[in-house]
Amino acid sequence: MLSLCLLAPLGHACSRVLWADNGRLVLAGRNMDWIDSMPVGLYSLPRGLDQDAKTGPNTMKWKSRHGSLVAGSPAGVVDGMNEKGLAGHMLWLGVADFGKYDPSRASLGVGHWLQYQLDNFATVAEAVADMRAKNYQVVPGTFDGLKSSVHLALEDSSGDSAVIEFLDEKLSIHHGRQFTIMTNDPPYGQQLANLKQYKPFGGSKPLPGTTAAADRFVRAASYLVDLPKPGSDREAVGEIFSVIRGVSQPFAPVDAAKLKAGQPHTSPTRWRTVSDLTRKIYFYESTMSPNVIWVRVDALDFKPGAGVRKLEVNGPTDLVGDCSGGFRESKPFGVLSPELK
Repeated sequence: MLSLCLLAPLGHACSRVLWADNGRLVLAGRNMDWIDSMPVGLYSLPRGLDQDAKTGPNTMKWKSRHGSLVAGSPAGVVDGMNEKGLAGHMLWLGVADFGKYDPSRASLGVGHWLQYQLDNFATVAEAVADMRAKNYQVVPGTFDGLKSSVHLALEDSSGDSAVIEFLDEKLSIHHGRQFTIMTNDPPYGQQLANLKQYKPFGGSKPLPGTTAAADRFVRAASYLVDLPKPGSDREAVGEIFSVIRGVSQPFAPVDAAKLKAGQPHTSPTRWRTVSDLTRKIYFYESTMSPNVIWVRVDALDFKPGAGVRKLEVNGPTDLVGDCSGGFRESKPFGVLSPELK
C-alpha cells in the first residue's frame, strides 16, 4: 500500500560521501549498513530542549540552540542536520579507543555525541574548536551486543568537512574540504594512505571490488571525482545518490567471524540519506522501499516548546515524496546508556 506525501514532481557501519564542488549544491550522502534492520525514525527536535548526557559527576548538560532533523535509533542520533546547515553522520570504527572513563573530566555518551554538535553549532569550524577547547570525553556503551566503536563526520553548507576519531585515547581530527569520503576501518589516516595506491590518486592499482570498508573508500572517492557537472539541482541529487548506492552492500548472511571480531560493517545496507545543505532538504531511502522521501528542514517547527515530533518511516505503508507535513507529536527516542566503568 502506498501513502503519498506529495502529489507533485521534484525532482553504523556505513559510507559517507561529501560533494561540495559541483557548482550547485553542497550534498552529503551516507549508507547505514548494519547486522539487523536497526529501526529508525526521523525526528524534529526544537530549540530550547534540555539535554543531559548522564555520564556521572561531570556530565555535560546543555539547552539546544538550534533545531534539528535527525535519524534517531535505539542507539541515539546516528545521522541528521540542523536548521543552520550543519550535518553529521556516525559510522562504525572498530579500532576506536575513547580511553578509560574518567569521572573528573567533562563527558557525554556516544549516543549524544552527534546531537551535541547539531544542538550547539552552525559550522564545522565551531564544532571542531569546541572539541579542541573543551577536551571532553566521549563514553561508549553497548549496542546489539557490540561496544559502540564509532567515528564522526561533519559538514556544513559552505562545504567544510571534518572527520573526528578517538585513537589510542587521543582525539584525532582531519579538518578541511578535501576530506570528502569516510567508511569504516582502518583509521582515517591509513585510509588516505591506502587511497594513493589506486588510479586516479597517484597509484597504479585498478579499483577494488569487494564491500570491505577500505575498498568502499577507494571506489567512493573514484566515483566522486568522475561525477559530471550537474545541469540542475535534481541532477545533482541524483548523482550523489548514484555514488552512495554504488558503495552499498547487498543483503547476505552476516559474517559471524567478522562480527565476533567487532567488525559489523560487513553487513547489508539498511537505509541511506542525502543531506542537501544548500536548500536544507533531507532525503531518506529505505532499502526495503522503492521510494525516496524528503523533508524540507525550513518547513519544520523548531520554536522553543514545539515539542519532539516524529515521521514514522517503518510503518506498513510506503511513503514517497515530500513528507515535511507528516510529523506527529512523539516521545523522545532512547539514547544508548554510557558504560561508566
